[in-house]
Amino acid sequence: MDVGPRIIFLGTPDFALPPLDTLINNGYNVVAVVTNPDELVGRKQILTPPPIKFFAGKYKIPVYQPVNLKIKNWKLKIPESDLYIVAAYGKIIPREILEIPKHGVLNVHPSLLPRWRGPSPIQYALLNGDTKTGVTIIQMDELMDHGPVLMQRELSISKITYLQLHDELARLGATLLLETLPQWLNGKIKPTPQDDSQATYSKILTKESGRIDWSRTAEEIERKVRAFSPWPGAWTLWPTNKKIDRILIDAAEISDEDASEKTPGLVWKSRDGNLFIQTGRGSIAVKDLTKAGKKTMGAEAFLRGNDAILGTRLI
Repeated sequence: MDVGPRIIFLGTPDFALPPLDTLINNGYNVVAVVTNPDELVGRKQILTPPPIKFFAGKYKIPVYQPVNLKIKNWKLKIPESDLYIVAAYGKIIPREILEIPKHGVLNVHPSLLPRWRGPSPIQYALLNGDTKTGVTIIQMDELMDHGPVLMQRELSISKITYLQLHDELARLGATLLLETLPQWLNGKIKPTPQDDSQATYSKILTKESGRIDWSRTAEEIERKVRAFSPWPGAWTLWPTNKKIDRILIDAAEISDEDASEKTPGLVWKSRDGNLFIQTGRGSIAVKDLTKAGKKTMGAEAFLRGNDAILGTRLI
């Protein structure tokens, strides 16, 4: 039987699933889930509910999907509770709502705050070559990812992809939340203010964010490939005589090989058949790539039908 404080959980994407699952399966009293409205997804624009809505439905937890967070509507529709827990909800929560629960509002954030405040902390940690990241539990205030720290846990990272790191941090967030809650509810945690002078910020990713600048170094481009897969993807343009094709680089490695003509964006093949693209410093060995509208292929299979790309310059 669920006991303890009444909890409202606010979350939207897959990252929110492990924290909510952990709360439910450890007997916490989750009385409602608040998530974003259903969205039109894909080329066919199919109306799709957020992942957290499906999950909450399995446990028959009431789900609310407010279009906006106006205090009057909130008080009318959202059940009374003692504590809000937020994990990748996707909206700024106004002060009037933050002040409602007596135990405050806790946020599970996938970075070592104050580093990488904002909407894309996982991608930015990879993009910038961070050797460690982690999860921070904060008491929310009205500023973005600004509130005092309750607990923090580090995670070492190296050649890892976005999806791998996302899943590790989601699990770590669930574990850390479970450690934090009893201590917070029993008054055993003293919140620690963040050092704003050390704050860095991630930005909202757009499709254009994924475009590759071949004048950058091989290290930077390889990090971008890992950070931006599957979305928005690290992509480039291949100009041909008839059209311009969009090419998505799905997997790549830094290479010691260099083209004889060191023009950034130049595509070439080594004697053993590997596919390379020259960068501003060094080159990358392409392992998997996708031509717009086609299936993802290994480099060797791609070249069998697209060998005209060799010797051209991607832009």
